[in-house]
Amino acid sequence: MSHRLARTAAALGAIFALGSASAAEVQVAVAANFAAPIRAIAKDFEKDTGHKLIAAYGATGQFYTQIKNGAPFEVFLSADDTTPAKLEKEGDAAPGSRFTYAIGTLVLWSAQDGYVDAQGDVLKNGQYKHLSIANPNAAPYGLAATQVLDKLGLTATVKPKLVEGQNITQALQFVSSGNAELGFVALSQVYKDGKITSGSAWIVPADMHEPIRQDALILKKGESNPAAKALVDYLKGPKAAEVIKSYGYRL
Repeated sequence: MSHRLARTAAALGAIFALGSASAAEVQVAVAANFAAPIRAIAKDFEKDTGHKLIAAYGATGQFYTQIKNGAPFEVFLSADDTTPAKLEKEGDAAPGSRFTYAIGTLVLWSAQDGYVDAQGDVLKNGQYKHLSIANPNAAPYGLAATQVLDKLGLTATVKPKLVEGQNITQALQFVSSGNAELGFVALSQVYKDGKITSGSAWIVPADMHEPIRQDALILKKGESNPAAKALVDYLKGPKAAEVIKSYGYRL
């Protein structure tokens, strides 16, 4: 009996050891606009795969610099498609791992109810003192905002009113805190399940700026990490797609 118990204990020990060996952590650099969706996705990902996702949030341009300087990221979820393509070309990515995980939507938003009209005409009336955008040199949503202002012929008019956030999170904070009456932010930051969660907004038509194609890839540091591959596969699956679309992204 004792031998049988010993064999059972050994077998169980082997199973637990196998389970712990197969579970891994993945370090992910996440564009700030995708913070809310990835937090929601992470819960299901960890539950369904056993792997743990450890995320850092920031501006795409800043992440590029950090990756080039040896940051320990294994997967990169960018806010554009050009930065991942550049990393791929420069040999910093696992070959063939790049794909578009979401197409972003730009929105003009105010924390005040009724402040922004459905056509965005508030931009032209000039009654506001501050307009918040993300740094267009580091954040693709900031670049898209400048393209919209160009298209509307408002670049010179609003220049004295612009306040720039380092990334899209800071651009949102300027508006939500009242330091700017309105600002261009990512729809995902103020939208959930088919509606704006607070304040007032103009969802910018997609043809007013270049498409915000958001690409992901496995970086060289994550090439041999099973959790990195599992995350990329998970982002392509139906559960993640539901979450991504619920935050106003297109696929």
